[in-house]
Amino acid sequence: MKQVTSSQPRQVFSTQTAFIMAAIGSAVGLGNIWRFPYVAFENGGGAFILPYLIALITVGIPFLFLDYSIGHKFRSSSPLNFRMLNRGTEPIGWIHVGIAFVISIYYAVIIGWAICYTFFSLNKSWGDNAEEFFGGTFLQQSGDVTFSVQPVVGVLLPLIAVWVATLLILVGGVENGIARVSKIFLPILLVLFVALVIRALTLPGAVEGLNAFFTPNFSALSDPKVWIAAYGQIFFSLSVAFGIMITYSAYLKPRTNLTGSGLVVGFANSSFEILAGIGVFASLGFMAHQSGVAVSETVAGGPGLAFVAFPALISEMPGGSIFGVLFFLSLVFAGLTSLISLVQVVTAAVADKLGISQKTSTIVFGGFMAVVSCIFYPTITGLSVLDVVDAFVNNLAIVGIALIALICLTWVIRALPTLRDHLNKVSSFKVGWTWIVFLGVITPVVLGYMFITSTYDLVKNGYGEYPGWFVGVFGWGMVAGLVVFAVIMSLVPWRKDVVDAARTDHDETQETIHAKDIQGENA
Repeated sequence: MKQVTSSQPRQVFSTQTAFIMAAIGSAVGLGNIWRFPYVAFENGGGAFILPYLIALITVGIPFLFLDYSIGHKFRSSSPLNFRMLNRGTEPIGWIHVGIAFVISIYYAVIIGWAICYTFFSLNKSWGDNAEEFFGGTFLQQSGDVTFSVQPVVGVLLPLIAVWVATLLILVGGVENGIARVSKIFLPILLVLFVALVIRALTLPGAVEGLNAFFTPNFSALSDPKVWIAAYGQIFFSLSVAFGIMITYSAYLKPRTNLTGSGLVVGFANSSFEILAGIGVFASLGFMAHQSGVAVSETVAGGPGLAFVAFPALISEMPGGSIFGVLFFLSLVFAGLTSLISLVQVVTAAVADKLGISQKTSTIVFGGFMAVVSCIFYPTITGLSVLDVVDAFVNNLAIVGIALIALICLTWVIRALPTLRDHLNKVSSFKVGWTWIVFLGVITPVVLGYMFITSTYDLVKNGYGEYPGWFVGVFGWGMVAGLVVFAVIMSLVPWRKDVVDAARTDHDETQETIHAKDIQGENA
């Protein structure tokens, strides 16, 4: 009989559709809207779609399958899953938790910005200079590269609202919180963005923008950097390798079509990215048309696209206020579904480690994350801190831990055949030796190249115009802090009843799968 612990029986998604909606909601985030169009344009335009799709098939979807197999087989948080795989790999799970923590506390403030800009769009509050308004009037950045906790009230208040909404949703649990909100938010996001794209396509100059986006530069395909950019985009946009999909798949029922779900999530995410590219470049084509310049002169990526280029566009276009509301609401909904999944990685791991309920973990430790977020980012120096932390967590922490995880799983503990067998027992689309080759050979080579080149560049050139001490504290210091955190948490002993319950849950899941296999053979 299954032992019940203070951590409560593990919750489940009621249906596979609920899981798919939550997983797509996590994958479709801010990066789909403001990163993909810029990366595609800079790396061959229409020709970039080829390496992008190859990267999706050879790395993105295989890694998605890997995360699903770990979470579903061991049915716990990321650290406990890796501990059950092998005690020596537990720190990998805690690095996942640390990364999710770091991203959550700055990701929330960007959603807060989007909330503000939704209202700013109504009367075009940024005036004639969107760039000066964003960094000066709105964020009140001091201009000095230092660290201050002096708050910017106009940013702090919406940030508090974001955290309250996120924690209330997570307190509702997997089915009544995450799944229910995903079923609401994801369709709303799709409707908003389709409406935005349709409006953008009717603007003068939209065709020139689409030509700039889709016209292929096939000579770019011979440049290794283009292929690395494609793999990097797929890697970052699918929410793989830092615990989200491992955590979500732990809430699936024993008999769930894992690979079928992964294919739907992978291709849905990429479809949204291409849709975002169409909307963004149609809009940029209009800006270029109005200004009498080439489309290439209007292209920007990251926050500069969302909070500088688009407000400038909104000021020029007919019906710009409605367009702005649609765009920034899209950012809010895309951001919230991703933030929910990030916070869940942290609170689920803490709940498992301490043997407490998910609700208690969410209130206490989710509340702690909210406090830290409100101290570091809605300040007169918050944008600089965010810039450095984001660069290091994406280029070093995520890539580095993914590389270490694959080396450990493939060559040290040799777990891929076992995980492959688990996938094949419950899934319609079977994986074989090619899946192991993609994960054990191709992906480590790509990640290794990305990690080495990024590290070399940051060591040699620093980051941007920031002084060494600032990059050392918020860049290298953050990465080192993740490692120390992972080691310390791995040394903290688990409660015996928690580990025993996890093993029992795992054994019962395997028995259920095996019993249904036998029924199928006898039918």
